[in-house]
Amino acid sequence: MTTTATTKACTIAGRILSILTVTAAAWGAPAWAQQEATGAGASFPAPLYSKWAADYHKATGVKINYQSVGSSAGIKQIEAKTVDFGASDEPLKDADLQAKGLVQFPTVIGGIVPVVNIKGIKPGELKLTGQVLGDIYLGKITQWDDPAIVALNPGVALPSAKISPVRRADGSGTTFGFTNYLSKVNAEWKEKVGEGKAVNWPTGAGGKGNEGVAAFVGRLANSIGYVEYAYVKQNKLTYAQLQNQDGKYVSPSEDSFKAAAAGANWSQSFYQILTNQPGQAAWPITSATFILMHKAQDKPAQAQASLKFFEWAYKSGDQTASGLDYVPMPDNVKDVIFKSWGSIQDTAGKSINLQ
Repeated sequence: MTTTATTKACTIAGRILSILTVTAAAWGAPAWAQQEATGAGASFPAPLYSKWAADYHKATGVKINYQSVGSSAGIKQIEAKTVDFGASDEPLKDADLQAKGLVQFPTVIGGIVPVVNIKGIKPGELKLTGQVLGDIYLGKITQWDDPAIVALNPGVALPSAKISPVRRADGSGTTFGFTNYLSKVNAEWKEKVGEGKAVNWPTGAGGKGNEGVAAFVGRLANSIGYVEYAYVKQNKLTYAQLQNQDGKYVSPSEDSFKAAAAGANWSQSFYQILTNQPGQAAWPITSATFILMHKAQDKPAQAQASLKFFEWAYKSGDQTASGLDYVPMPDNVKDVIFKSWGSIQDTAGKSINLQ
């Protein structure tokens, strides 16, 4: 996909996508085509969901509204039934889903990427390890010419400048993936901070959403942040290479995200964490992103509209996902997802009919 197309897709990701619904009845379309659906949550997949919704509207005349508000807010909204589907980059454990009466399913896989704003440093030129990245966010490494960073980057002109860390201000599945990774590769981070959608940050300024962090890093000299890869491309940010579990330095790409997800066993559970996975080509901060819906639907028409949208996305949206550097789910995983939808039922106990 061209930079212009990627920029257009991402620009609309941070606000509610509003598309006028075409009257499907005039075309003799089935009743579900007239029913819109609303969702809210993770900013990680928002560029893709926005583009999918626009393409779906063109194909069917159906309006899908998605609001990029962060994973924590998305979970709260689906629990409160103020939206038809929620979205989170942190999967809920099976026991939590059962307790909340929810089901979840993955849509795509992407990468969380460290980005920097250092004069003269090109994308992929800076190399970092998880240990050093964690120490930066712990406030232990405060200068770009710290010996620990210099040792990883021989020949790179690093400034004698204070590092300005940027992190999320809101509850975020992207933060969960980032802190989950740091907890696996930096023992002090695990002990003092740990993982979560929101943590007690030792240092750093906060930005709201992937959009906010990307904008913050783009403006602030000598800063470092973390965003989903589509936001790196949209904002033309400088990404760092990361050392993976196999000791190889890798760059973010669809192929490196795919390599990290190669060992996931989706047939057993959709609760899959893809950070710090083995493989020479694996990107170390890889994450799937998930949709949450209620098992028992008191608004079956909206549930039907939501599932029809995601059915279309799985069948017709892979090229769009790849164009934005997300990894589509494999066909065998899609089959597992479609079967799982049988547990989503109306109040009479009947599965939602997608025909």
